[in-house]
Parts: sequence; structure tokens; C-alpha cells
Amino acid sequence: MRRRLSRIITTCTVIGLSVMLVPNPVWSAAETNATTAHQLKKKEFRIERSMSKEAKACIMCHKQEHPALFTDWASSRHASANITCIDCHLAESHDQDVSQSHFEQYQRDDIKWGTAEYKVPVAAVVTPKDCSRCHPDEVTQYSRSKHANTLEIIWKIDPWLNDGMNSDWERSSGCYYCHGTVLKEDEDGNLDPMTWPNVGVGRINLDGSKGSCSSCHTRHRFSVMEARKPEACGQCHLGPDHPQIEIYEESKHGALYHAFGDEYNWDAAPGTWTPGVDYRSPTCASCHMSGAGEVLTTHDVTERLSWETQAPLTVRPSEFSAFPAETNWKTEREKMKKICTQCHGQTWVDDHYVKLDKAVEEYNEVYYKPARKMLDKLYAEDLLDDEKYFDEKLEVEFYELWHHEGRRARMGTAMMAPDYSWWHGFYECKHRFNEFMAEAKHLLKTGEKAHKYEDFPNASGDTTRPEVLFKTNQ
Repeated sequence: MRRRLSRIITTCTVIGLSVMLVPNPVWSAAETNATTAHQLKKKEFRIERSMSKEAKACIMCHKQEHPALFTDWASSRHASANITCIDCHLAESHDQDVSQSHFEQYQRDDIKWGTAEYKVPVAAVVTPKDCSRCHPDEVTQYSRSKHANTLEIIWKIDPWLNDGMNSDWERSSGCYYCHGTVLKEDEDGNLDPMTWPNVGVGRINLDGSKGSCSSCHTRHRFSVMEARKPEACGQCHLGPDHPQIEIYEESKHGALYHAFGDEYNWDAAPGTWTPGVDYRSPTCASCHMSGAGEVLTTHDVTERLSWETQAPLTVRPSEFSAFPAETNWKTEREKMKKICTQCHGQTWVDDHYVKLDKAVEEYNEVYYKPARKMLDKLYAEDLLDDEKYFDEKLEVEFYELWHHEGRRARMGTAMMAPDYSWWHGFYECKHRFNEFMAEAKHLLKTGEKAHKYEDFPNASGDTTRPEVLFKTNQ
């Protein structure tokens, strides 16, 4: 096809998508005459069947006002299935998340579609509750995952929030960008800029639902292909504390993805994406979400985990106090092993888990537990002040021991990235541990109190837990 056609012109029309095929100008006259009738015939894909006038008005208005948004949607499977703006954004007039500002669009005199004839209540924010009308299983699975509940999790365990050690705007632009905000409206019914825009995986929506499907399937194409690629996960899973994307890129899996990824069949239908057939090496989604063999696809990323490698002390997912998973780690490990054995032999897979379990054991027993015991002793001896976190050096040292180096060591081992397991992981754990213990023993020996950073900057964040998540604010 590429040799026969010089170009393919794709145009978005008022009623749908048109594709025009233009013949190669170097063809002979005979060839051109013989094929012109077929090649120049216009082919249209119409999307207005059973479409209401209000739905058509949305499309036409956005085509004029936001052409890139329209084009993104027009290229989607939603458009091919005749799913329009209204199917996702339509709301009941009494819904809390109805956009008041959108009603102003129906009072315009500069556009055909801006009249009361087309007026319908819409919600600016599309939520998992909206998506559940067509994707009920995926939303149910997502709702029980750590992703959907991550805002609650960090409010239970994070001293940055509970001790107010960063500002509200630092949280809004940083922490909450991935974890999610609690959406709020101002007195005029507009979304509060402190909470919006946001597509965090644990966002609390005005309709009470948790999460944002567009975290991974970005609007308005909502592509399955996009969510299958590691870059979708790498938006949030990166950096010194959870560098999964960097770990993946160092691993053999990542190396193969970069070498052969352009040959993968990213557009395989949902539930059919198959290792060895559609792709050679897994991505994040392949291992943690996509189905393979006997293992079903899931939108609960908590499944298939046998350790909580992000927790301070590594525990089983069901023992993670901030969010105990309703899973059995042995069952979930067997699921992950079945994913692994699509490409690896059983001995390879079994021995990998032996290595992971030993790395977890050594982190827990050699590094975390002794450091935790020493920290508690310093608090008990009143050599450290436990009123605020991060305003004393040893608190920072202990935090980074588990939150930075400790996580990298465990995650690097789990994902087979030796540089992160050792040089960025256990090697750094040793230095952090030595510095922490040396300073702690000095304080115990001399009886001196730890130096406090009196000028700790911007420790002004609200410490009130979100009422929507916690019945009583603590």
C-alpha cells in the first residue's frame, strides 16, 4: 500500500471523518485511468446515526472552539462506536457536579450552536462513576485498588501532610498531581483552582467516586494502546522514591521494549493482547493489569502483589495497615508467576522470587528494624522532638532510608534492575544507615538534644484530614 499511494489525506468533516486516497502521480496514464474510479471515490464514516441534536451541537461547537480536542475524540474508538460528548458528560440537573459556567455557552450570539435549543446540563469532570455506565467491571476493580484509594493512604501515613511540613500549593502542584485532589467548587459553582485541574489516580470527585480513568487513558482519545505503554505509568512512578520507570528502562524488559516496541501490536482488542504474539517483552501493564494465559485482565493494580515494597517495613498487602488488601499473597503470587511463565521457565521464575524474598528479609532485618528501634529510643529519651517531622536531621535520615534507598533496593530487585538494587539501593542504604546510627549513638552518649531546623521553610500546610475521607477529622 505504501508503494502504491503517495499520500493519504485524512480530513475531519462536519458529520464525521472522511478519508481520501490520491493516486501516485508517477503512474502511467493507463494505470491511472484504470484505477481512478476506485481511488478517487470519497469514503465517509458517518457518526450521526441515532445522535440527538444536543449531541451534534456539542461536537460542532467543540470542533470550532477546541479543534485539537475534537480531532482527538474523532480519532478514538468512542467516535467509531458513536459515543459522543454527551454520553460521558451529560448530567442530571440536580447533580452536584453540573457545570454552571457551561450554561453561559447557550447564551451566545456568535455561534449557531450557542442557543437555548441545545441546552443540557453537563459535568465538566468525567468520573469513574460516569465511565461505569459502559465499563462496570473495570470501575469495580479500580475502586478496590490502591490507585483509587491512594489519597486516603497518604493522609494516614504521610508526615508531610499530617505535620503540615509543606504548603498547600506545594501539595496541589506536587503530591496531589498524582495522588489526586478532593475536588471543590467556589461560591460561584466554578472548580476551585486549588483542586483543579487534576487527574490524580485517587482524586475524590464531586459525585463521590474515586479516581480518574484519564490518568492512564488520557482524554479525549482514551486509548487502550496508550495505557499499555510504560510511559503512561512513568508519569507518576519515577524519581528518587519510586523510580519504577527508570528501573524498568534499565531492566532487560525495558531494553527489549526500546529495541522492538515499534513492532508490537499495541492496538489489539481489549482482553486479547498476548505475549509472544502481540509483544515480545512486557510493559508495566503486561505484568500488573493485562491478562495472559489463564490470568484475567484487571484494573486493580493491587492484585498480583505479594509484597508491599513501598511500605516502610515490607509487609504482605493484606497486612498494610493504611490499606489492607482483601487478597491472599500466595494466590496473587501464583497469578504473577503465571504471567511470568508466558515467557520464562518455571525454575527461572521460582528462583527470582527466592531472590526477592531474601532481599526483602535483609532490608527488614538489617536496615529498617534496627533504625526504627533507634529512632524510637531517641524519642523516648527526649533527644528528638516528635512534635514535627523533618525539622531534625535524623528524622530526614530515617525517612530517606526507607522512602528512597530502601524502596529502590526492593523495587530494583523485584523488577530485575541490578543497578537500582545495588548502587542506587543497598549501597546507599549502607551509607544512610551508618550516618544515622553514628549520629544517634553520639546523642545517646552525650545526652545532647538533636539540632532543630528553626527556619524550616513553608511548613504551612493544612493538617485537617479531608472530611469526605474521614468521618472525624483527626
